[in-house]
Amino acid sequence: MNAPTSDVLNFRSIWISDIHLGTRGSQTDLLLDFLKNTESKYLYLVGDIVDGWRMKRSWYWTQSHNDVVQKLLRKARKGTRLVYVPGNHDENFRDFAGRRFGHVVVLREAIHRTADGRRFLVVHGDEFDGVVLYAKWLASLGDSAYTVALTMNQWLNGIRRKFGLPYWSLSAFLKHKVKNAVQYISCYEDAVVAYARRRNVDGVICGHIHTAELREIDGITYCNDGDWVESCTALVEHFDGRLEILNWAKMRGSIYLEQTPWTSSSSAMPGIHRSTALSEPSNG
Repeated sequence: MNAPTSDVLNFRSIWISDIHLGTRGSQTDLLLDFLKNTESKYLYLVGDIVDGWRMKRSWYWTQSHNDVVQKLLRKARKGTRLVYVPGNHDENFRDFAGRRFGHVVVLREAIHRTADGRRFLVVHGDEFDGVVLYAKWLASLGDSAYTVALTMNQWLNGIRRKFGLPYWSLSAFLKHKVKNAVQYISCYEDAVVAYARRRNVDGVICGHIHTAELREIDGITYCNDGDWVESCTALVEHFDGRLEILNWAKMRGSIYLEQTPWTSSSSAMPGIHRSTALSEPSNG
């Protein structure tokens, strides 16, 4: 891990999701580096922060997992407006929607108004995933398959390191090549955008599928902040309202995310990020 930068990056808003604390695959070192080197007025936790699904099967919690929680709470105490929108892996926290715990407010969904006046709906996104909503056993099967893929990914990159080759994501490659996976992502995005249109907002910000994206879909700005299991991405709002996806692993010059075997948990179709470029969507 590189040393912290001398200049902290300041944003108006930050969205992060799918950290999956409680699993070995959670990239807590990179996330802590991100949290130490960024500040914002608003910080949204867009679900699957703690992986209750995996922790029911086996307990895994290191000091770095504690450090992430403590860092988030410290930011809230210092004035950052911290909003927690639980996901399906931490769905028990949805029972506390509408309540405030110290400097943290828990909401089932939120409306964020950007500096340039646009209204964005903030949801985790599992509500639009028929696999999770109607067949949890199938989602669990997909989770196990993803764990196998990440383990294979670790072995493969161990070989690549010996030949001086950079990090390469097996699961990302498979998601691009498997027709059903590409179709799944497209259907998910369409469902989220359709809901945003019914809510009469300019855009939607979500997580859930571990696929960072920022683009216009039929006049609605679709944003997915990615994950902190594999791609290590976040969505940020600049002070002029401009949105951008940050790929922190690439920004920090990290070739390998972890040196320990992966046993990450995920939602139905996790994997890659598809956009890290700047975007200046219209005001809708």
